Amino acid sequence: MASIIFHIDVNSAYLSWTAVEQLKNGAAVDLREIPAIIGGDQKSRHGVVLAKSPAAKKFGIRTGEPVANAFRKCPNLVTALPDHRMYREKSRLLMDYLRTFTKEIEQVSVDECYMDFTSIAHRWNSPVDGALEIKDGIKERFGFTVNIGISTNKLLAKMASDFEKPDRIHTLFPEEIKEKMWPLPISDLYMAGRSSVEVLKKLEINTIGDLAQADLKLIMLHLKSHGKMLWEFANGIGTDLIQAEPEQAKGIGNSTTLSEDAQTYEDTLPVFRELADSVGRRLKKAGQKAGMVSMEVKYYDFRSSSHQTQLEKPSNDPDVLYETACSLFREAWSGEPVRLLGIRTSKLVDEGEPEQLSIFDIEIPKEPDEKHKKLKKALDELNTRYGSGAVVKASLMKRPGSKTSGGPRTERAENTRDSRDI
Repeated sequence: MASIIFHIDVNSAYLSWTAVEQLKNGAAVDLREIPAIIGGDQKSRHGVVLAKSPAAKKFGIRTGEPVANAFRKCPNLVTALPDHRMYREKSRLLMDYLRTFTKEIEQVSVDECYMDFTSIAHRWNSPVDGALEIKDGIKERFGFTVNIGISTNKLLAKMASDFEKPDRIHTLFPEEIKEKMWPLPISDLYMAGRSSVEVLKKLEINTIGDLAQADLKLIMLHLKSHGKMLWEFANGIGTDLIQAEPEQAKGIGNSTTLSEDAQTYEDTLPVFRELADSVGRRLKKAGQKAGMVSMEVKYYDFRSSSHQTQLEKPSNDPDVLYETACSLFREAWSGEPVRLLGIRTSKLVDEGEPEQLSIFDIEIPKEPDEKHKKLKKALDELNTRYGSGAVVKASLMKRPGSKTSGGPRTERAENTRDSRDI
């Protein structure tokens, strides 16, 4: 029996959640019905449009553009500051509600998730009927709307949920790919970023169908492994594996917004180094090791992507975390400018828990010898006592003209329910 996967995506989440909260507090106008945006302080790095209403979209306002530009396009635009604490609470309530249907939920961001509908499909006449009950239940209970995409794998379900919005249900089963997906412009394909699209258009590949029927060797010649992934996506190839975790499962993670977009792989290395050191220290302080490492990247236009892998052995060694995160980034990076990077860990075990060794145990990246363990311990103690960054490796010192931030601005423990890869 083929899997049935739902992708559930909140429509203009930040704006919708802000509107619902304002109406609850007596607001006379619904932000979703007027030209409105959610945007940060124009003087800061985050002075950009985070979400927009349908009416604002008609003025040509785009997510990710400076708030000042948005006001030039629509002088009467209404704006509200983001409230990330409230958004996290709305997200938590939504996921709690979805888990009343099934625990097979994989949350991939604050406003979207995958649901494995397969085991509960028998309760309804069709998957669409089930999706309709879920969609309408969310609207009635919480006051905001979602789109639900339905297919046999995560990639196609994601593509389906991005069809006409808001408050819609769409299917994109394998037999519907040629009719519904192939005619779309190549820029609509999941993970097809600006630079990849430019390369493909030079090859006269303008639609998703063009890519699906193109010579894979030619695509890989120009876009390497990322091109292979895009070609597979164009042909509807994806996984149906839902990586659900217990609701209370916690991980330790850290992310940072860069002071200037990272343009090259080399630009990201010092950032990953600092993130890995921070996460490693916190794991050690908690007396835990991580069995899973996840890498998060947010691009210049606020699109997010993530990738994860299971470690051969649970570890809290910063070098292991660093090399793993760098490897994941190389696999997932589209080549476009990056504004945020993160490392998260999950599947935590007690540091003193015995390890199950294998004759096939791979020591890449290698655990340090006793001498280096003592040195790292001393460095950790100094940084803990005098503050993060009190002692750093010479190779990590910021060079003049560096485009990266030089280190994380925030540390936080997070729920690790993110999708890492379709």
